[in-house]
Amino acid sequence: MANPIQFMQQVRSEVGKITWPNRREVLLTTVMVFVMAALTAVFFSLVDWAIRSGVGAILG
Repeated sequence: MANPIQFMQQVRSEVGKITWPNRREVLLTTVMVFVMAALTAVFFSLVDWAIRSGVGAILG
C-alpha cells in the first residue's frame, strides 16, 4: 500500500485526466432526462389506467 503522500499525488494525476462536459452537453443531457421521465410517467399512467379499467370491468 502506498503512503498517503503518494496516494494524493496519484489522485491528483487521475483527476487531471477527467474530461468535464461543457455547458451544452449538460443542458442536453438534463433535457433528455426530463423528457424520458415524462414519457415514463405517461406510460405508467396509461398502464395503471388500463389495469384499473380491466379489473373494474371484471369485478364490476
